[in-house]
Order: sequence, then structure tokens, then C-alpha cells
Amino acid sequence: MLSKYLDVREDVLAAIEKGEAVVALESTIISHGMPYPQNVETALQCEKLISDRGAVPATIGIIKGRLKVGLTVEEIEYMGKEAGIVKVSRRDLPFVVAREGDGATTVAATMIIAALAGIKVFATGGIGGVHRGAQETFDISADLQELANTNVAVVCAGAKSILDIALTLEYLETHGVPVVGYRTDEFPAFYTRKSGYGVDYRVDSAEELAQAIKSKWELNLKGGVVVANPIPEKDELDYDLINKAIDEAILEAEEKGIKGKETTPFLLAKVKDITEGESLTANIELVYNNSRVAADLAVALARLK
Repeated sequence: MLSKYLDVREDVLAAIEKGEAVVALESTIISHGMPYPQNVETALQCEKLISDRGAVPATIGIIKGRLKVGLTVEEIEYMGKEAGIVKVSRRDLPFVVAREGDGATTVAATMIIAALAGIKVFATGGIGGVHRGAQETFDISADLQELANTNVAVVCAGAKSILDIALTLEYLETHGVPVVGYRTDEFPAFYTRKSGYGVDYRVDSAEELAQAIKSKWELNLKGGVVVANPIPEKDELDYDLINKAIDEAILEAEEKGIKGKETTPFLLAKVKDITEGESLTANIELVYNNSRVAADLAVALARLK
């Protein structure tokens, strides 16, 4: 039945069937997260970093209604250059597939497709979360609900600092999603290593993390794991500068009436302008860092099997 919808690249399928290390990557960062050509260059470099550490990279996207697990170089280039590629979360998947459309997968959609293919580890930039002012708007990313239900470990640099981090962590706690600090006691805030909030558990090696994740799923404790991996110290932005930029961007979004899934791309673009491009550089470096850690985790999980 799944073959009706799913195309898994040959080397990715072989690795999955053999129980080898595979790391999923999203495509929203290609189509909506960065300008061309940095988006394509970043995606290909993430794949290289994962390969260099002994895992098979599988960038996920939707092309002509097919769920693609392991985009080719040509397909990544297409996702990076083509205008009008839809941003796809859980609710959008059946419609984009039925209409044979092109879609860039968010964290939630990437988790779903990765799980369908049998991939357990996913590297991204930052997870979505509870937006500021959600008490009135109820604007909560579908990423959080997916983390509560789908057995995929998500390696990220925390939640994007445009969000309400306190409420995001409360939501994850309510739904039993472990928030694990990778070599950190503090939950990172995407562009910065600090947020003022702690993590549930700290782990200092991929092996320790793999054992905990394996135990979780063998105990039939449904849902994912947030692996919070801070941006490297040399690449982080000034905490006060980035928060000032975010406050300015949020105010402008409110004035322009920008809401829903258009909010995050708008805010990230504004922060990039306000920081004179420094946020884009930081974004790229943190994604590379997450790719390395995800590869190490996937390798460690494969060894446990």
C-alpha cells in the first residue's frame, strides 16, 4: 500500500532493510528557510557531513505527489529553485499528494514520512512550538503534536527563538516528550546557546542517548524525543541583539496581519535583515552541527540493534 505513495532512494532503502544508520532531513529549510543558492549548498553539505560520519542521508520532500525519501541532487536543486512549492505539514499531506503537487516538508511532515519509511533519526534546524501570544491565538505548531505521537528522534538547536519557549516546553512536558540536552543543561534558543530554561535530561554521548531512546520505544512509550543540541559557541549570536531583532520582527508581523504558517518564514527573513545576514550564517552552522550529532546518534542506534 505504501509503495503507492512512497519512493525511497535505492541506497536509503538498502540501509533501512539492513538496519544501518540513516538520517532524515527536511525540505522546508530548502524551499522556505534560506535563499538560493545557500539553501541547496547547505542541504548538500548536510548530506555530506552525515555520510562522512557513517550514516546514509535521506532528504525528504514531495515531488509530483510522490513522497520522496532520499532526494537526488537534481531534486534538491529543484526544491531550492522552483517557485510556488507548498509548505507541507500533517494536514496538507493528503491534498498535496492527491493533487500531484510539489511540497517542502516541515518537521511534522518529515517525521511522518520518515516513520513510514522506517527512519528513526531526523536532523533539522529548530522545532516549531507555541507562538508568543498563543493564549489568544492558539497558534501552536503541529510539530509538537507530532513529537507526541511519532517515534522519531529529532536533533535540533532547540526551538526557534521567535517562539514562546516556556510554553513550548510546558506543552512537550504535558505530552510526555523528553527534552534531552546534548552536552548541555540549558535548552538552546536556536541562534543562542541559552534560553533561561533547563532540559529534562542531559546526555554527553551518542551512545548514552541511543540507549535511552531504544529503551523508550521498547517500553512502547509512543512518541519522539527532542535532542536539544546547542549552536557551536563560535557561531552563536549575541543574546540581547537577537532578542531585540525578534521583538522588532514580531511587532511588524502583527502590524501587517501576518498569521499562521506564513509567520515563521516572515520572522526569519526579518531577523536576517535586522542582523545584516548574521542570522543566516548562524542558521547554516547550527544545521551542520545537528547533522553531525544526528549521524552519530543513528550510528549508535544501529549498533544497538
